[in-house]
Amino acid sequence: MTGPMPRTVAEHPRRAAMLALAIVLLIAAPLVPGIVSTGSALGFARIPFESLAVLFVLYIVPWKPVRVACASLFGAFVVVAILLAGIDLGYEQVLDTHFDPADWQQLNDAFGVISDAMGAVPAALLVAVALLVAAGLAVALAFSALRVGAAVRRHLRIGPAIVTTASAIWVIAALTGAQLVAGQPTAAAASVDALGAATSEASKSLGAQSALSRDAADDPFASQPASDLLTSLRGKDVVFAFIESYGQVAVQGTAFSGGVDKVLREGEAELAGDGYTSESAWLTSPTFGGLSWLAHSTLQTGLRIDEQSLYNTVIRSSRFTLSDAFRKGGWRTVSDVPSDARPWPYGTSFYHYGTLLNSGNVGYTGPRFGYARIPDQYTWKYFADHELAGRHTPVMAEIDLVSSHTPWAPLPQIVPWSQIGDGSIYDSQPAQSESSEQVWQNDATVQQFYGESVQYTLRSLFSFLQHVNDPNLVVIALGDHQPATIVSGKGANHQVPISIISKSASVFQPIAGWHWQPGLLPTHEAPLWPMDAFRDRFLTAYGSKG
Repeated sequence: MTGPMPRTVAEHPRRAAMLALAIVLLIAAPLVPGIVSTGSALGFARIPFESLAVLFVLYIVPWKPVRVACASLFGAFVVVAILLAGIDLGYEQVLDTHFDPADWQQLNDAFGVISDAMGAVPAALLVAVALLVAAGLAVALAFSALRVGAAVRRHLRIGPAIVTTASAIWVIAALTGAQLVAGQPTAAAASVDALGAATSEASKSLGAQSALSRDAADDPFASQPASDLLTSLRGKDVVFAFIESYGQVAVQGTAFSGGVDKVLREGEAELAGDGYTSESAWLTSPTFGGLSWLAHSTLQTGLRIDEQSLYNTVIRSSRFTLSDAFRKGGWRTVSDVPSDARPWPYGTSFYHYGTLLNSGNVGYTGPRFGYARIPDQYTWKYFADHELAGRHTPVMAEIDLVSSHTPWAPLPQIVPWSQIGDGSIYDSQPAQSESSEQVWQNDATVQQFYGESVQYTLRSLFSFLQHVNDPNLVVIALGDHQPATIVSGKGANHQVPISIISKSASVFQPIAGWHWQPGLLPTHEAPLWPMDAFRDRFLTAYGSKG
């Protein structure tokens, strides 16, 4: 007798294969967060607590809708843990810090950086694919839990015994610290640990915010009369110039630092010929690889702002900033952030700048260079022509130089100062440079272009100083943070150079006790301060009580 194989016999191998696949997924997926954090595939040689827990719940719950809900929650839980572990790894590798879920808004900034590096469309597709994979994995995990749970319930003789035995092994291993593989405890709770770490970061962040609120309110400089503030700088135009990603690796001990050092030495010689003097040292930035505004607020407030949540707290406080001190002392205050395209309310509500410049109100009609909407040389030229020239009231400005911002491609080139105009002179330059997609195919090329971007930004600064005839000009140029790990390397410090440049000897007399080194290139022996120490020392040195 011939005919089709009975359904139960024909589908038995398929059911067995599906069950085996479900078991593998149920064991492996909850272990992934631990593997992501350690970077070792040996982490798969462990027993996941999360899977044992969900199988126990599915075994004892008699109602199918509740079992489906529990399996779905399990799938979502594991996927969220994997995503958190992956994001945290990215933060560690790029920013040298842990991800705080309370600062989820930072993910939008991270997406912007990825878009600049690989293009908006590929970045959007990458995110879409990641979300689809995450959703699919959550569904697959829920299905796997239900399938294995059904098998346990169906095979009452051996199913519960297997789960009970595995649970007993997990408990014993947890109590004894047993390891099947060296360095990998057999008893795992990797997904629970990932969410626990994220919760801990959020809790720590809340505690830091509370402490910061107390510190922000305790500020003796806020009550000083205007007559005591910055008396040694009266009549001077003071510019704080933050050089994006200008860290120690740019000037010391790397394959690309030689080119930057050459630009610094040449610029120093040219400036000396024009009558400028400079002194330099090091600051320890609160951030690494990005989040530049944390460094800006740290320098301005004298508080260590090393997390986005702290930044959100301080900009809603009444903390006395450097820009407040200059405004109170009679300076006209200016903020120039050429990377901004939208209004910045905290520029007036917290920093109290009198003028806010951004990419939309400086008359630039040229092309964009990666992240940098405007080349740094144009930023300096506009500032010189519209904020310095012909003004009678001294100005204090913070200028953010962004041409050295990741992805460091395409790069602008220096043009004749008198020909900068509305920026259209740059129209042909992006096509003459490698694109970010090309640059980021190789680590060495990324590092090369990083170094070249810093060289361009420094040359822009020197171009400004050489063409501006202002004997009362004081420029404080500093880095905001070290570049990302792909450039700085793993374990790099947070040190950034800082230099004071001026033609006036009176600018350097109040800070003789700082013992900064002459020139623009500090050595390893130069003083090193926390960036949050700068405000108080600056206001003390240049104030009437200094």
